[in-house]
Amino acid sequence: MTRSLCKIAAAAALVLFTTLTPVTALAKESFSVCWSIYVGWMPWDYGAQQKIVDKWAAKYDITIDVVQINDYVESINQYTAGAYDGCAMTNMDALTIPAAGGVDSTALIVGDFSNGNDGVVLKGTDTLANIKGQDVNLVELSVSHYLLARALDTVNLSEKDLTVVNTSDADMVAAFTTKGVTAVATWNPLLSEITAMPDSHKVFDSSKIPGEIIDLMVVNTETLKANPNFGKALTGAWYEIMATMSADDDAGKAARTFMAKASGTDLAGYDAQLASTRMFYKASEAVTFVNSPELKDTMQKVAEFSFDHGLLGEGAPNAGFVGIETPVGVFGSESNVQLRFIADYMAMAADGKL
Repeated sequence: MTRSLCKIAAAAALVLFTTLTPVTALAKESFSVCWSIYVGWMPWDYGAQQKIVDKWAAKYDITIDVVQINDYVESINQYTAGAYDGCAMTNMDALTIPAAGGVDSTALIVGDFSNGNDGVVLKGTDTLANIKGQDVNLVELSVSHYLLARALDTVNLSEKDLTVVNTSDADMVAAFTTKGVTAVATWNPLLSEITAMPDSHKVFDSSKIPGEIIDLMVVNTETLKANPNFGKALTGAWYEIMATMSADDDAGKAARTFMAKASGTDLAGYDAQLASTRMFYKASEAVTFVNSPELKDTMQKVAEFSFDHGLLGEGAPNAGFVGIETPVGVFGSESNVQLRFIADYMAMAADGKL
């Protein structure tokens, strides 16, 4: 998954949104969501192919089309433009593209957080502080960039102490094999390939900042309000998939094998990625996570990083320009809430009320 951000793409998406999307969502019967390849989002493919999503949609007399989009940022842009009712994305991308672009969005399902899937790797040293003065290759303005900033905080360094070199995720592995590249920040499966190389040392990973890089199914808030059955069907399907894939039986292994193959790896490789992902297999676990005060604190950190890097738009006067609503309160502008974390539908799943 190219979990990256782009101000130009966000601006273009905003233009598309304002020209293509009606101001008020209406009740309807057909919906569509999109996703891209990443360990925590492969369940959507499985759920679509195995007709689990169709089954839950039929329960509520609606249809839901689940569409794979190969380019991650493009999937968010299309969601922002109104082409899809929902999209799989990270918490930071949800803030900086649709929410910052004026599209009121709701994190319907909190599926997981990265717990080692993202990391910083140095060549020739196993000490993070030695990154000072180096060029660091990463996808600029991505969650890798955020991870680097959080890593530097732990050793009293900042970005002014090094040079960020914008590098496509497609070129990351090859770049690290060259003599001139000595430091990278990236995500799996690229991270695993790089750490397997001689003289490479993972000096920081997302397990050190648990709960900060979060993978979501984000839906249009107005669409959800007008069509609660859309939220119920998606959530019900998701937790049926979770129950299947988390089981250590033939059905669970078959499900994970399907996801592994679809993402370009094998069962062992996919299980290894799951091991560094904190999947919320049970709805109750996701509810607890969303209701915790730590989520609001995390989103403040994400908003501050995003503002410092110009990702909230040229007109944003501060990190709180875009309000972020959580169950324990709002960070930022209460008059401009554009990103919402709710536990309502996941709580229904946990209580067996879907």
